[in-house]
Amino acid sequence: MIKVEQSIVINRPVEEVFAFVADQTNAPRWQSGLMEVRRTTAGPPGIGTRHTFVRRFVGRRLEASNEYTAYEPNTMVAFKSISDPMDFAAGYPTTPTEGGTELSGWIEMQPKGFAGLTEPLIAASLRRDVQAALVTLKKLLEEGERPVTSRSLPKRADEVEIGMPESGRRRK
Repeated sequence: MIKVEQSIVINRPVEEVFAFVADQTNAPRWQSGLMEVRRTTAGPPGIGTRHTFVRRFVGRRLEASNEYTAYEPNTMVAFKSISDPMDFAAGYPTTPTEGGTELSGWIEMQPKGFAGLTEPLIAASLRRDVQAALVTLKKLLEEGERPVTSRSLPKRADEVEIGMPESGRRRK
């Protein structure tokens, strides 16, 4: 089982950060490798909302679907896979901070079949991708700058303000 969790402070109101992140159709703007997201359910977003996405992951094209398992405006959106080729759950808790929002991104993934043999490689790639996505999202929401890729990230961890959430809260 792969588990990755990182957080970042974005200097924007929690309502703005949550609204942008909870609308998964925005995700290709800040997650490299994510090529397309389509919402497949009607009505306002909430528990049970579904999306189909196309992503390039570890050099392979992957199409899958997910479903919201938690949706608390300005607090948490979480979802899980509802189709093959792998089982995952992910979420984005948000917490207001002085002058901004702490956004955490977490994912738990269980690779299947041959992918299970390459779990350490997948985990390392996923850590880089989550870090790059959070940095890109911060730049996008704060400055409207172009996306960051994992290749353009600093080499040293002390060159960017990102890490494990300090609050110690657990996801639902």
